[in-house]
Amino acid sequence: MDESRQAVSAEAAAAGGRRRPNVIVFDVNETLSDMSPLAGRFESVGADPSLARAWFGGLLRDGFALTVVGENPPFAEVAAEGLRTVLGGVPLDRTVDEAVQHVMDGFAALGVHPDVPSGVRALADLGIRLVTLSNGSASIARGLLADAGVDDAFEAFLSVADAGLWKPAREAYAFALRTCAVDAADAMLVAAHPWDTDGAGRAGLATAWVNRAGGGFPGYFQAPDLEASSLDDLADRLARTEG
Repeated sequence: MDESRQAVSAEAAAAGGRRRPNVIVFDVNETLSDMSPLAGRFESVGADPSLARAWFGGLLRDGFALTVVGENPPFAEVAAEGLRTVLGGVPLDRTVDEAVQHVMDGFAALGVHPDVPSGVRALADLGIRLVTLSNGSASIARGLLADAGVDDAFEAFLSVADAGLWKPAREAYAFALRTCAVDAADAMLVAAHPWDTDGAGRAGLATAWVNRAGGGFPGYFQAPDLEASSLDDLADRLARTEG
């Protein structure tokens, strides 16, 4: 990140970009869920664990491509078909279909990042309404947060399956706003993905990028209003903004 972008990021972090949101809309995959165990699922079927990241990136790419042409494919369908492509030429210790099912079952077994329970509680204690909005299923999000003991902090678990298009299409964020009966100016999208914060920002929401890895933010996307190292850090920053 160059000096000008560092200055913008620092200013946004200090000011919160806007006043404290009434509603936070959370992305789920990688933002709340720790997806690293999926690499072990690849390894356990005889595949290189590094394929997990390539597969998930391809899954998002293909979902976005279909979104551009107006399709709204089921996340699980794109994920499974992508797995068949990735694993098709790999010498596995079981059939491809069995390997695909084993990896897909891993979504329901994922846990949250260590900062999620305390961060969610801290954000809820600020009086902010919390919902999730995932390109995946609402049931997976609900189960993930129930296992973490914080599902009661969320008033809704939303999926783009009901929105018509995947994030980062504007329609996906508009669906969340309608469901929550809130204006874009009073909502914030929290995500670990720059493409997601960019899409939400273009739809009028405030945005917070959760940067657990400490990397740089791509300059071709709109800068987020806030950059936080964890959900606890985000709660601390929002606690210092005007409610």
